[in-house]
Amino acid sequence: MNIKKEWISEYIGVFALTFIGTAAMAGGGNLFTVAFAHGLTIAVMVSALAKTSGAHFNPAVTIALWSIDKFESKNMLGYIVSQVLGGAVGALFALWIWGSGQGIPAFNGVSNLQGMLIEVTLTFFLVFVITSTVINKMPAKNAALYIGLTVCIGILAGGPFTGAAMNPARHLGSYLVSGGSDIQVILIYWVAPLIGGIKAAKIWKGWLSN
Repeated sequence: MNIKKEWISEYIGVFALTFIGTAAMAGGGNLFTVAFAHGLTIAVMVSALAKTSGAHFNPAVTIALWSIDKFESKNMLGYIVSQVLGGAVGALFALWIWGSGQGIPAFNGVSNLQGMLIEVTLTFFLVFVITSTVINKMPAKNAALYIGLTVCIGILAGGPFTGAAMNPARHLGSYLVSGGSDIQVILIYWVAPLIGGIKAAKIWKGWLSN
């Protein structure tokens, strides 16, 4: 099987997000430090890799774009597998260096429903910004800034309550590598971003794209 450059791009982007995000947490960073570590990583990776793969770095983004016919079905599995592998290997490297229990988005002081609503809403904002910038063919350096800042504000708002994953691959890698096995937790962190992402893409296409 030929490994496509797009897959490598997606793998590197999620690896960087997971590893650097975990490093910020392991170093005792406060909420601002963690938010900007994630946001700046995404901004830099989008700038570097947008021309290669579109810089999705998130299954919720890939599936949302597919839902509005901005991404081909034949490419979806390769992207999602690459993203999940990037998250898992990034988390594994972090585990080797800092030990377990670092960098895992988790609910804190909220019910499952409240947590899902937070993740749905934050991912809605993220995908809405992505569709409004990248799909509108804004220059990558400008789009990268806005996308990175959206990740920052998402973590500042939701980080204390859900970890503000906004990304199934970011959560799954850290969760599995650290020994997590609760299917309900995995499903919540997949289903909520997919709902938010698809809704954002549909609203953008239906009301704002023309």
